[in-house]
Amino acid sequence: MNRRHEDKKAAALSYQKGDYAPRVIAKGKGAKAEAIIEIARESGVYVHESRELVEMLLQVDIDRDIPPELYRAVAEILAWIYWLEMHGKSRGI
Repeated sequence: MNRRHEDKKAAALSYQKGDYAPRVIAKGKGAKAEAIIEIARESGVYVHESRELVEMLLQVDIDRDIPPELYRAVAEILAWIYWLEMHGKSRGI
């Protein structure tokens, strides 16, 4: 296993209309992180790369809401995803 693979980290979030806040539904390092990313991409889920944010998300327990201090960062990503879903497809993005 190479160092780059071992250093990979990932966290997956879920947010549904009516939820109080996004919640962590999966997280991991190394091979587990690679699997999370692969499953997301195969499922057509947007994958955002941010070392700082993933480090903070790894501290959140599975099936727990993200803490308020992460709301702004996650909201910006969700807004971008929403924009892509609404406008990107018609523009070939």
